[in-house]
Amino acid sequence: MVGGPGPGAPDGQRPRYALLRAILSTAVTDELLATNPCRIRSASNPPTKKEIRPATVDELAVIEREMPARLRALVWLCAWCALRSGEVLELRRRDLDLDRGVIKVTRAVSWVKGQPIIGTPKSAAGTREVSVPPHIVPALEQHLEKHVRPGAGVLLFPSMRDHERQLQPTVLHTAWRKARAAADREDLRIHDLRHTGATMAAMTGATLADLQARLGHSTVAAALRYQHAAQGRDAEIAAKLSELAHPPQE
Repeated sequence: MVGGPGPGAPDGQRPRYALLRAILSTAVTDELLATNPCRIRSASNPPTKKEIRPATVDELAVIEREMPARLRALVWLCAWCALRSGEVLELRRRDLDLDRGVIKVTRAVSWVKGQPIIGTPKSAAGTREVSVPPHIVPALEQHLEKHVRPGAGVLLFPSMRDHERQLQPTVLHTAWRKARAAADREDLRIHDLRHTGATMAAMTGATLADLQARLGHSTVAAALRYQHAAQGRDAEIAAKLSELAHPPQE
């Protein structure tokens, strides 16, 4: 039997093993081999992804407080508006319409060999308008006033050295690691804030279509994951309902 990729093997080995297994299966069908030596079925499957634990509102408050002042609004946008960090880092003053309470997402930035590459959002549905929760509008207004230069095309989160250049991921992640440690959430990635925002939206009763539109997904598959996460709180909700019926005695 041909051994498959080990538990710590790179994911790139798995499709190679799957291809080899398929070739040898064809050889067996054509009677060129008696049996297929690649018999480890699970070896061609990607490892199960670690379950993401969304941040709580209290943890978000700690993280926001511990981030540098000029980056706190980034946490608000990733968490409460469920934006991708690449979308947030390419936002410009003209993309925020706080009178209407919406953010226009039309671009995203990614980094290749240390250089920013500007493109469209991850999917066609990623070009969208996202409604801003009213409670963070004043904070965003303050960010514009204190940390963003005048001009419609000015970046909301520019590099400190060059205000026409996007903030580098290494700078962001250095600040992020310190802030999440203060909240005792070393497991939390910046991208997990989007998961947090999506889960909170699902908890408000958002439908699959609502979540799909808000997150900019082309299919409902990802949105369904956030609804499942919200349903996991059903026991907690039931317990709180009982507390309403029978308040704890002091």
